[in-house]
Amino acid sequence: QIHLVESGGGLVHNGGSLRLSCVVSGTMSSVNATAWYRQVPGKQRELVARISSSGSTNYADSVKGRFTISKDNAKNTVYLEMNNLKPDDTGVYYCKVDSYITPWGGRRTSTSGYWGRGTQVTVSS
Repeated sequence: QIHLVESGGGLVHNGGSLRLSCVVSGTMSSVNATAWYRQVPGKQRELVARISSSGSTNYADSVKGRFTISKDNAKNTVYLEMNNLKPDDTGVYYCKVDSYITPWGGRRTSTSGYWGRGTQVTVSS
């Protein structure tokens, strides 16, 4: 089993910046794609950014040019650098992994994904 812990959220003003971190731990060799999602009350959780095991990235249109996803494999950590934040970026940000590789070379997949508990980001106008 793996565990994901997000951190780095907070309250910032319109135009501010934050850097979120997602640390993945557990009995694993590596993870496959990792993604950041966000959710606001009353709305579905939406994909913000994703990074593959090879490092390729993709972003929601609403954050392109402002957010950057990256990872440090040695630290089992995925980051989300968020610049020029807007009030519409407010929400709880979650980290998700769909599958990982065990130390014995097996692959573990969850149809619902492995999620962290989230970190709150609030952008004031």
